[in-house]
Amino acid sequence: MTVRTLVIDTSAKGEVEKSTRSAITAATGIGGAVDILVLGPCDETREMSLRQISGVSRILVLGVEGDSPLMAEDLAPVLVDLLGWYSHVLAASTSFGKDLLPRLAALADIQMVSEVIAIEGPDTFVRPIYAGNALATVRVRQSRQILSIRSTAFKACEVTGGESTLERLPSLKPRHRTRQTGLQLMEQNDRPTLESASTVISGGKALGSGENFRILESLASELGAAIGASRAAVDLGFAPNDLQVGQTGKVVAPDLYIAVGISGAIQHLAGMLESRVIVAINKDPDAPIFNVADYGLVGDLFEVVPELTQRIAAQRAESISGASPA
Repeated sequence: MTVRTLVIDTSAKGEVEKSTRSAITAATGIGGAVDILVLGPCDETREMSLRQISGVSRILVLGVEGDSPLMAEDLAPVLVDLLGWYSHVLAASTSFGKDLLPRLAALADIQMVSEVIAIEGPDTFVRPIYAGNALATVRVRQSRQILSIRSTAFKACEVTGGESTLERLPSLKPRHRTRQTGLQLMEQNDRPTLESASTVISGGKALGSGENFRILESLASELGAAIGASRAAVDLGFAPNDLQVGQTGKVVAPDLYIAVGISGAIQHLAGMLESRVIVAINKDPDAPIFNVADYGLVGDLFEVVPELTQRIAAQRAESISGASPA
């Protein structure tokens, strides 16, 4: 069978998100032609952005009748009809991707491979098991394959040099068996998102309260970092669910990850172990987090974090003043 891959764009709106561009990189590693399926409205600005993505042969745009948000249960049956054209169907392991792909796999009676972190061939993939403590190389014997891609494991493809064509599919009419009744946005700020940030500062149960959790904000502002949290901190109400890093939260791989008051449970490590540099701050010298940290600081976080913030701020001010003309 000819190798041809369909990448489902899980971006909510606007430009194609980094997670989808990482999935495109994974798709090019499989070989053969790569198409993108774009969901929802596609105006001229978004179309231009899509056409610039390198490595893509064709862009398929699937509109939706009415103003209702597209639901995974409406989309899955449509994708089953498209499967006949493709050997592989990929999507990033975002919330929408995790909702959609298992439905598609069940309807098509195909065994899905989740959280792929490496492509070794058209039918051979690597994925983590046992909370990331081991890697399994999986060979799929099916003629068609459905894969979810861990975006932190693949570099996002370039958005220049693309020469793709665009085709609009008939609009999808939702069945309304399930509908979105509301959308609540979390507190908005100028910090980068967890998935895209080059620096992440995460707090754990040791912070003691949601109010104490705010001491991380000043440090995050100085470093231009995103803020994350362990599951224990989220369960105790110190931080919202969307900040959770770990096996049951978000998987991140920043250049710098600072774990503050986090013991280092296996479930948390599964979400940040791919970080380039890991710094741990904990008063317990035997905390498991120090076993994976590149740099460790044993001390009271309520003393260490403010002092660290002050020193970084002072160094930045000195650097700025030194660069200013006399």
